[in-house]
Amino acid sequence: MKIVIRPHHMISLGGYIVELEFPYRNLIVVNPTDEHIKIEVPVFNEEWIEEHRSLGLKIVPVGEDDDYLRLWRREKALLESGNK
Repeated sequence: MKIVIRPHHMISLGGYIVELEFPYRNLIVVNPTDEHIKIEVPVFNEEWIEEHRSLGLKIVPVGEDDDYLRLWRREKALLESGNK
């Protein structure tokens, strides 16, 4: 399945991680580009991260001990300020 991320938007993929051994509980995906970008879901392995970074997306892994809301707000502020 594919999901389209609009330009200058971000999404959370926590519900699309299906591998039990995946080292992160969530992924924040940021599209800082001016283009719509299709991503492949669900997420099965860590290689997915590098594959999608090569499309121009910023992928922020969220670990068990990370503060998801703090990471989301930081990325949202960076996106709105125009910093990639």
